[in-house]
Amino acid sequence: MAKPVKIILAGEGGQGVQSVAEIIAEAANEEGREALYIPNFGVEQRGGVSVAYLQIGDEPIGAPKFLTGDIVIALSDRAVRRTKQYAGPDTLFVYDTSIKNIENELPKNAKKVLGIPAIEVSKKELHPRVFNIVIMGAVLKASGVVTVKNAKVALEQLLGYKFEKDPKLRELNYRALERGVELVGQHIVEEGMLNGSNLYWTNLGSEKDFLDTVSRPL
Repeated sequence: MAKPVKIILAGEGGQGVQSVAEIIAEAANEEGREALYIPNFGVEQRGGVSVAYLQIGDEPIGAPKFLTGDIVIALSDRAVRRTKQYAGPDTLFVYDTSIKNIENELPKNAKKVLGIPAIEVSKKELHPRVFNIVIMGAVLKASGVVTVKNAKVALEQLLGYKFEKDPKLRELNYRALERGVELVGQHIVEEGMLNGSNLYWTNLGSEKDFLDTVSRPL
């Protein structure tokens, strides 16, 4: 990883974007990488947008703030409007397809805009409360910043005491993580992101590194 991967996650209060950023940062630390996580809670408890700024790299991270994200995840219409300013020519901008009438608000200058049905999947296949874990899997697949294995270790550190009381909860969270990985993985292939000029890889050093990441087994 030549330079830090810059990730922005944004959503409504209660969608768990801060937890996702915190868990990914912890997983990165487990891998011996540098991680810098800055929460911006704003006034989400009163109806605002919650934004998490996350950087993962192999060298010490100097500046805590950045103007352009490598990956931007927006989980609501207001989150899209709030974060599209961080899109640039190398940005992968991911939004949830449940957001209605948002097409005209999506950034025009991003390298790739990708819609995934994370909310729908969490409701129909899993449980609404693990929606943010689905999103975490999507971030991992899109960025390659940490392995799914180490993300599970970080989940155990955070929720292990609950998992011990209810093993089904562990299974639910693990499956949510894997489904998020699958959602991005299938779109990478279906939408031709691995072909020609549409190939997207973020700070992973080479095209081969990215291909290894998106095909990495769970």
